[in-house]
Amino acid sequence: MLSLPDFKEKQILFIKTERKSDDKIKFWNDNIKFTRNGETVNQVSCHKIFAIFLIGDLSITSEIIKKCGRYGISIYFLNYSLEEYASIAPESEGNFLLRTKQYNFCQELKISKCLLINKITNQLTLVKDPKKSIADLVNQIKKARGNKELLGIEGNISKTYFSRMFEDIGWSGRIPRAKIDIQNLLLDIGYYYLFNFIDALLRNYGFDVYKGFYHKEFYLRKSLACDIMEPFRIIIDRQLIKSYHLKQIKSSDFICKNGSYQIKTGQSLKYSEFFVSAILNEKERIHQYVKEFYYFIIGKRDDFPVFKTKR
Repeated sequence: MLSLPDFKEKQILFIKTERKSDDKIKFWNDNIKFTRNGETVNQVSCHKIFAIFLIGDLSITSEIIKKCGRYGISIYFLNYSLEEYASIAPESEGNFLLRTKQYNFCQELKISKCLLINKITNQLTLVKDPKKSIADLVNQIKKARGNKELLGIEGNISKTYFSRMFEDIGWSGRIPRAKIDIQNLLLDIGYYYLFNFIDALLRNYGFDVYKGFYHKEFYLRKSLACDIMEPFRIIIDRQLIKSYHLKQIKSSDFICKNGSYQIKTGQSLKYSEFFVSAILNEKERIHQYVKEFYYFIIGKRDDFPVFKTKR
């Protein structure tokens, strides 16, 4: 697993290909080199890369896959609309002691409540709700008898939160993955990067990311990654508002086909960088949280970790 000093040096590498170009990535003296038509575009030390997002069409060799596994580098393949179609993520599958603890953990409802309390506290802090209303909701969550009741509480809070958080940017409602407007599309993109960043961290420790607590097991759903990203969603929400206020988001960068919005080819990297920069600004605190969660599961920590947002 990565120590904090090592993790501080890690970055995310974006590689965006161009149609009709001869784009390649290869290893060169412990570096990853991206070339276009035989010319070097970028070169980064493997020791500094945490994940690579490849946007567009690019062929990779078995040697690339082998070396990325050796250095613990995750690779995600996206089309020009930033939709993932494949991924390669190394993990510490041999940590059977951790997985035994994870599978047999008997306090699922406690973890679910901790995650939800942390999430809604951060949300209501961002919209500057009175402390009394936060305390009342926390008390309501603590009294919940099961996950179904928690989901109902979360749903009610989310409606209020999203409408207040995004009221000045033309908010119409949150519908995940439907891409009904620019705001929903950008939230999907930001949450995608956050999800995979946390997923890669969890795999590094050896967790089974398909075994969750608040999010129950479902075919091919990485329920644990869904769990752990909940307190951190506000990083993306806050960045979306910031980008709107800075006038970085332009409607001319998007197109709408059959009621579904997409980013125009050539603009995807710009919007990726907004959100990834926000995540990397908090990367040390995210790493610390996952580390504390690891110690909680194996029984070396009594308190569940907490991530507190900055207003």
